[in-house]
Amino acid sequence: MKAFVVDKYNKKGILRLAEMPEPKLGDSDVLVEIHAAAVNLLDSKVRTGEFKLILPYSRPFILGHDVAGKVIRVGSKVRRFKSGDEVYARPRDGRIGAFAEFIAIDEADVALKPSNLSMEEAASIPLVGLTAWQVLVERAKLSKGQKVFIQAGSGGVGIFAIQLAKHLGATVATTASATSAALVKGLGADVVVDYRKDDFEKILSGYDIVVNSQDAQTLEKSLTVLKPGGKLISISGPPDPEFAKEKGLNLVLRTLLRLLSRAIRSKARRRGVSFSFLFMWAQGHQLGKITALIESGAIRPVVDRIFPFEATNEALAYVETGRAKGKVVIKVR
Repeated sequence: MKAFVVDKYNKKGILRLAEMPEPKLGDSDVLVEIHAAAVNLLDSKVRTGEFKLILPYSRPFILGHDVAGKVIRVGSKVRRFKSGDEVYARPRDGRIGAFAEFIAIDEADVALKPSNLSMEEAASIPLVGLTAWQVLVERAKLSKGQKVFIQAGSGGVGIFAIQLAKHLGATVATTASATSAALVKGLGADVVVDYRKDDFEKILSGYDIVVNSQDAQTLEKSLTVLKPGGKLISISGPPDPEFAKEKGLNLVLRTLLRLLSRAIRSKARRRGVSFSFLFMWAQGHQLGKITALIESGAIRPVVDRIFPFEATNEALAYVETGRAKGKVVIKVR
């Protein structure tokens, strides 16, 4: 099968289009014929080796974390899916590979594709949808009447998180450029801060939750908009000791991550708020709940551009510019 692979970690390198063997099907796996795959900044970071200490892959490996397609074969222990089912997934770490014609995925990571979405629209959902769900529902336990500040509202996670937060009954603030203001307001944002001319920390206050997806400077400023007891949840780092424990990292890495996050954790404690890092995980059951929200009309996808499979490198380069409003998708077949 054709696939785009990482041969070596390189910040300026490109993916190689290669002939790779069809994935082996485990007893609990479904073999999916890939119709579409989304491109994420996570793909860029994995390609450059930024996460190689916590996400080790034997090279060459196939890149890609978001997939939509059709089941063509199932393992002997699979009970939830059958050949012909249209599905989508964020394959678990260690088993990624959406930039290809086929992929084998553990059935626990898979959900039926929303019936009202195309394959390209469905492929745009899993990673950002699960990230938003795990931050707002699992970690923050966001409830009706609370105030949440979601950074980068026109980005992939922001677009989904704004809609989910509004569905949960929260008041939502976000940052966006003037050209993206109408988009995020249409998704449900109550307060839109133009990051190019205004400082959010001078405008926002008394928030219950902040979802950080930006740099270290923005992370520190985010503490100031929280009320006492508030929660700062970052999906862009730095990783904290709890994450290291969950991943089962060795003593050296646990110590390193503790040091990297020590400053922000200390500043959060002094302000009477909490800091935590979240690195999303594959979860088909949660994705099934997201399917229901999409089919009910509570959440809709926003796709910026669709590239042909052969232009996967161009799609990745476009995502790296940071100019996309919504998700970037590759049409595989």
